[in-house]
Amino acid sequence: MERAIKLQVRKELDGRQQFNVIKLKGSLISKGYTEIIHILDQDENYHINSFATPAESRNEVKDFIADFISSQNLADAVTVFK
Repeated sequence: MERAIKLQVRKELDGRQQFNVIKLKGSLISKGYTEIIHILDQDENYHINSFATPAESRNEVKDFIADFISSQNLADAVTVFK
């Protein structure tokens, strides 16, 4: 496994967005895509959340994240780094 996926998460979130970001991270762990998510400050506006996932699951994970962001209206709060 390698640190393959990075999410840019806005620091200033409303309660609903915060709940949904936590739900996204919990889903990534409970689905077995990763065991731990690392959080680092990027700047005063964003955190970088990164996690390791098996190379063969990378596209599936990215699709899951994109669907989750879309369904939970998180496009202005979470971005997947390419």
